[in-house]
Amino acid sequence: MREALTRLAVLAVAGLVAGCSSHASPVLPAAPLPVSPATHADIPAVAAPVPLVDRTTALVSRSERLFEEGQAQLALGHLTAARGLFDQSVDVLLDAPGGARSEPRLRGQFDRLISRINALEILALREGDGFTQTQTEDAVIDQLLEAAILLPEPTRETEAVVAADLAETEHDLPIANNERVQSFIELFQGNLRDFMQESLHRSAKYLPMVQEVFRAEAIPLDLAYLAIVESGYKTNALSRAAARGMWQFMPATGKEHGLTQNWFLDERSDPEKATRAAAQYLKTLNRMFDGDWNLAMASYNAGPGRLQRAVKQSRTNDYWKLTETSRYLPKETRNYVPMIMAAVLIAKNPEAYGFEVPAVAPLAYDRVTVPDALDLRTVAEWTNVAIDEIRDLNPELRRTTTPLGSHDLKVPLGAAPLVEARLASADPSLFAKFASHTVRSGETLASIARKSGVTRSDLAAANNLRTTSRLKPNQKLMVPILVTTALASRPVNTTAAAASSMTYHVKRGDTLFGIAKHFDTTVDEIKKWNALTTSKLVVGDRLTIHRN
Repeated sequence: MREALTRLAVLAVAGLVAGCSSHASPVLPAAPLPVSPATHADIPAVAAPVPLVDRTTALVSRSERLFEEGQAQLALGHLTAARGLFDQSVDVLLDAPGGARSEPRLRGQFDRLISRINALEILALREGDGFTQTQTEDAVIDQLLEAAILLPEPTRETEAVVAADLAETEHDLPIANNERVQSFIELFQGNLRDFMQESLHRSAKYLPMVQEVFRAEAIPLDLAYLAIVESGYKTNALSRAAARGMWQFMPATGKEHGLTQNWFLDERSDPEKATRAAAQYLKTLNRMFDGDWNLAMASYNAGPGRLQRAVKQSRTNDYWKLTETSRYLPKETRNYVPMIMAAVLIAKNPEAYGFEVPAVAPLAYDRVTVPDALDLRTVAEWTNVAIDEIRDLNPELRRTTTPLGSHDLKVPLGAAPLVEARLASADPSLFAKFASHTVRSGETLASIARKSGVTRSDLAAANNLRTTSRLKPNQKLMVPILVTTALASRPVNTTAAAASSMTYHVKRGDTLFGIAKHFDTTVDEIKKWNALTTSKLVVGDRLTIHRN
């Protein structure tokens, strides 16, 4: 091969020389020489170009990746892990050669990073400050009663299905097969189909516990499905009439049955405690109406006094006769019992009515005794679960903390030893979430709230007072102080990075004192930065805060 290439080169040079002479003899083209095909082994390997590493791009990407990981931890309520990742994302830039402001792209990333961390810190503060009230959902009983204004006509097929079902399925509650019950079967299969399917799925988690309680109280197990009509088995359901929880206890009735309701917790939302209270209440109502479960259920809706008057006025204790007319009871109570019966039929034999059987694990958890007010986000991080899982296990907690003093907290199954070990070694400051204030002469709820940086309504609610309540000297008040856990665990090196500023949006209940306290500055400084002449704030206002 090498010889052939050499010969070709010589001929080429010769031709070039001949072409340059004006007197050269014509040269006949030479016959092509055979050339062997080249192989990979004959061609020297050429290394692939190595991409140049852009150090700045790599640093910005790493910083952004750490920040996003921190956001994911923050979404789970894991503040410590989020704080550590946010610190690392800042350190990547601060440790760059020349610092975080040595190059425009680094500087831009750093400024964006600090601004976003500050914004997330404010969000975490407002949403998980220890006394922000947990959200509730509308109780379904209000919607069901509205949907029952126009009931569909039952079909012959529905009548036959109900008859066959009653013949084959055992019930410990008397179930009627009449037009009113059948109409509610039609309603649940039609316009309220999604509601019924979701309720069946949600109830599966609680049914074993509810049936165990009802069995112990010797009341019909079929009554477990009364909660479908009351709440759709939502523990955080709240009605327009202020009834709350799975069993929709009114405040007074809940207190009568031992369900604690205060600023920290509302046991009407505790599945177990409220179920025990419901069983006892239903048992009492049954005794009041001489063992008639139809009247007992009706009185659960209307109240025992109203139902007793209706029975007396109508001179009948037959629920179906009593509710033939609108003279004695409101329409919602006249619809209540047949609605429950329809729910019982569907829930005990869902396939017969076109519903799916949910496969849901029953509620299971451990209990630990927490010695004092503890942030639920801390428990979520200790157990490596999302904050929502801790909330779902403890729906009776109205705040993001456990109550002051000892409290039995539900934690994921198997997590009790870990939480107990953490509690045993926890720093006492971990529980310091609330302060005490002794009222001095002349002080009011408004003046104390202003000094403490909280709203008057929060201060009143925390002490079971009305916002108009008058205070007495030496009266003790609990003040729900804001928990100001920073998402950046240490100050940013301001030698390597210029002082940063951020925009804070004023929220309901904010005061200049509270904002200044959170950002470790003074009211006068905030006024100076924003050219304010008054301490009055308006929700939605934007304040510039300098973080030095």
